[in-house]
Amino acid sequence: MSLSLPVSWSRAEVSETNSLVSPEQLSNYDLIVLCQADSQPDRLAFAELLRRYQSHLNRLFYHLAPDWQERADLTQEVWIRVYRNINRLQDPAKFRGWLSRIATNLFYDELRKRKRVSPPLSLDAPRYLEDGNMSWELPDNAPSPSDDLATREFYEHLQSAIAQLPETFRTTIVLREIEGLAYEEIADITGVSLGTVKSRIARARLKLQSVLQKYLDEE
Repeated sequence: MSLSLPVSWSRAEVSETNSLVSPEQLSNYDLIVLCQADSQPDRLAFAELLRRYQSHLNRLFYHLAPDWQERADLTQEVWIRVYRNINRLQDPAKFRGWLSRIATNLFYDELRKRKRVSPPLSLDAPRYLEDGNMSWELPDNAPSPSDDLATREFYEHLQSAIAQLPETFRTTIVLREIEGLAYEEIADITGVSLGTVKSRIARARLKLQSVLQKYLDEE
């Protein structure tokens, strides 16, 4: 059962409650409130936040930078920035989007440092579908032995197709389809207009549909 801390409680009351309730029993919202209750985040509460959101960051960086060997270092840097700046988060309910924004900004910072140039794929003449949409579900990054071979092969092709998208398109499609963020959140994270976000996602979906259709036609 999730225990909720009243928003109006003082920092002293929050700290006192922390001594009575283990972090594992608290909701995500309450963990963040505890981390903001003092000049430095409560270590146990922060460790629990890290445990709950670590897979989120791993998945995000896996799809944003599948060919990078330093993804673990990027993830560690994200948590350092979160630890230092969590008091700046005004709405604890928006922690997941705020965390994704920090990770995405770090990703682009690293891109600029590397000055990496990827050959662009043409998305100027997409093939339109009837509804313009495509839906899928991605499994965990480490498939279990019981997973069907054909299913694993399909998702490997999907992940490869995502990796081949230009960086801006890859970011928006990952945030939307992998992380399930709303269009408005993606616009806020990437710093572009809502219309641009929708356009990039639609065009990325069409490109993925085209690539995956070739794979399915070979079956």
